[in-house]
Amino acid sequence: MKPARDPDRRRREAVLEAPAYLVAEAALYLGIPRATLRYWVRGARYRTSRGSRTAAPLIRTPEPGVLSFLNLVEAHVLDAIRRQHKISLQGVRRALDYLVKRSPSEHPLADQSFATDGADLFVEQYGALVNVSAGGQIALREMLQAHLRRIERDDAGLPVRLFPYTRKSELEEPRRVAIDPRVQFGRPVLAGTGIPTEVIAERFKAGESLDDLARDYGRSQDEIQEAVRAELYLHTAA
Repeated sequence: MKPARDPDRRRREAVLEAPAYLVAEAALYLGIPRATLRYWVRGARYRTSRGSRTAAPLIRTPEPGVLSFLNLVEAHVLDAIRRQHKISLQGVRRALDYLVKRSPSEHPLADQSFATDGADLFVEQYGALVNVSAGGQIALREMLQAHLRRIERDDAGLPVRLFPYTRKSELEEPRRVAIDPRVQFGRPVLAGTGIPTEVIAERFKAGESLDDLARDYGRSQDEIQEAVRAELYLHTAA
């Protein structure tokens, strides 16, 4: 007889797996080209000598074209590979299949085991499949680890908060903007608050100063500036 699952964990998982982000919106928050993310979640048709074939998605969404928070985390991790190498869907898919066989998971890139030894296994398998050099594998591993450090997990190992990149010019940039599915319906907010970065940026664009906004929200000017920077980045990166 299987032990009963923790009902609190089931509720948390339901929130994490609920459809919440359209492809365009998710691409905006993560700074990923919309066409790239669409390719990852929808798959693609391609021609072979035997006719047309369909490549399965790399990320399995709860609804067609709508991502969950866990999908957002998976795309964030996949972005590390895209930034380090021109992504080979075939190589990534085979590397993911290898991981799933070792540790079955619906969301292997968001799973806690990936954050421990799974990332190393993935890098080794992916590197072997697509002929990445030893130096390239080291760089990819560092890129993945930097991305994984921006995922916050609860005591059960579930990802509950993501600190998206707002610059992508440095791997260890400040974690002042957060995406939490339990706060503001999962829209970007100033970390540690429920203040949407979009609202701060709109007030700044309307002419309010950083000093005034910092006083209004009781936050430092650096935090307010990062919220504004995040929105400006989001609307120019994707």
